[in-house]
Amino acid sequence: MLVESGQRCDSRERLGNESPTKAYGHESEATTLDDDRARQLLHAERERLLRLMGDTQQAQQLDHAQVQETTDPADAAQALTAGGLDDAFASDLRERLAALDRAEQRLDRGVYGRSLRSGLLIPDDRLAADPAAELTVEEAEAGD
Repeated sequence: MLVESGQRCDSRERLGNESPTKAYGHESEATTLDDDRARQLLHAERERLLRLMGDTQQAQQLDHAQVQETTDPADAAQALTAGGLDDAFASDLRERLAALDRAEQRLDRGVYGRSLRSGLLIPDDRLAADPAAELTVEEAEAGD
């Protein structure tokens, strides 16, 4: 379930006298992560991922060049395998960057820090470890 309430999880005054968790019908530890800190975490994670993406693209180019230069099938196979791993890693990085985009959109809409599935608050320590978190730890561990 996508939370589209427009209520900020870090602004109790926008929720009236109710705690944010009661407004969604759930009791949970309230988040204290403010928007500025959330933006800092998201920005830092984006920068880290972009550096990794650059490193991965360089590795892909080197692997491709090695395949083109080699005449030994064993060397080519090793480079092709490394290239496949690089491709998979780059795909994971693109997915992670897309998750950051979604997190920034939630922040702009005022629903950052809430589970997409349940609306429960995602604890600050989880958001600090994974600023793009879309589920609580329990929901993520439970899977689909």
